[in-house]
Amino acid sequence: MATPLTVSIPHQLGRAEARRRIETGFAKFVHSMPGTTGASNERWDGDRLTFGIAAMGQTIAGAITVLDATVTIEIELPGVLGLIASGLRDRMKKVGQLLLTKE
Repeated sequence: MATPLTVSIPHQLGRAEARRRIETGFAKFVHSMPGTTGASNERWDGDRLTFGIAAMGQTIAGAITVLDATVTIEIELPGVLGLIASGLRDRMKKVGQLLLTKE
C-alpha cells in the first residue's frame, strides 16, 4: 500500500519562472530522495510534471503542479518507503524552497 505525501511551497516568482526553475532543478529534487539510483522518467503536460523515480528497488510516482503563487509536490511512497514520509516531506520542502527562492 502506498503512502501519499503532499507538499505545497509558496513562491513569488510567477508561474513561468517557477516552472523554469523546476525544469532546470528537477535533478536536485530527484537526488533529495533517499536511495535513488538517478534513474527517472518525467513528462510535462502544461504546468504539471509527472514523474517516476527508482529508489531502493521501488518506483516513487509523483507530480509537481506549478501555479502562479504555489508549487505542489505530490508523491506516492510504496511499501517501506512510507515509513520515512515525515523526514522526506521536510527534505522536499527544503529543496523546493531553495529552487523557488527569489534571487
